[in-house]
Amino acid sequence: MKYGLGSLLAAASLLLSLGVANADELTLTSPAIPDNGTLAVKNACNDRQRTPNCVGENISPPLAWSGAPDDTRSFALLLMDPEEHAPEVTTLMVVYGIPPSVKGFAEGALSQPSDEFVGGRSTMDKEVYTGPGTPPYTGWHHYVWTLIATDLDPNKLRPGLTQGELMPAFNNHVLGTAGLVMRFKHP
Repeated sequence: MKYGLGSLLAAASLLLSLGVANADELTLTSPAIPDNGTLAVKNACNDRQRTPNCVGENISPPLAWSGAPDDTRSFALLLMDPEEHAPEVTTLMVVYGIPPSVKGFAEGALSQPSDEFVGGRSTMDKEVYTGPGTPPYTGWHHYVWTLIATDLDPNKLRPGLTQGELMPAFNNHVLGTAGLVMRFKHP
C-alpha cells in the first residue's frame, strides 16, 4: 500500500501524543489470534448492502488485557484500519466507558450493544464492532486494536463520540495504552 506505513505510524503517533505514562505495563492480547495474526473470514463485516466487500459474519474476535495501572477507572477500545482510505485512517470501532472490572471480551461480544461499554461512532456510523471489508486484490490490511486505560469514570462521556471527539476528552486522563495488530485480506 502506498500510504500503509505512514498511516500506521500516524495512528501510533496519535497514541503517543496523549501523554501516556507506564504504557509498557498494559498488555492487549487475543486468545484466538496472535499479534500480527490473521483474522478469520467470520470476523469480516457482513453488511453486503453497504459494500460487496463484506464477506463475513461480523463476529468480533476475543480480546483480553492485563497489567492495568492501579488508578484505572475505565478503558476505551478502538479498532482502526490505516490502509482502507489512506492517507486517512478508517475507524471500525470506538467503545469506551469500560469498567476496570472488565478484563476482556468474548468472541462476538463487541458485535452487539452491551452494558459493559459505551458505544461511540465508527467511520461507518456504527456503535459496535464492524469487521474488515477489504476490496479484492488489495493485499493485506492491518487492523490496529488500541486499548486505553483512563482515570475517567465509566459514565463520564456521552454515547456516540467519534475517535476525533474522544481523543481530546482523554487529554491528561490517559494512564496507559496497549496495542494489537491483526491482518486481513479479501479471500
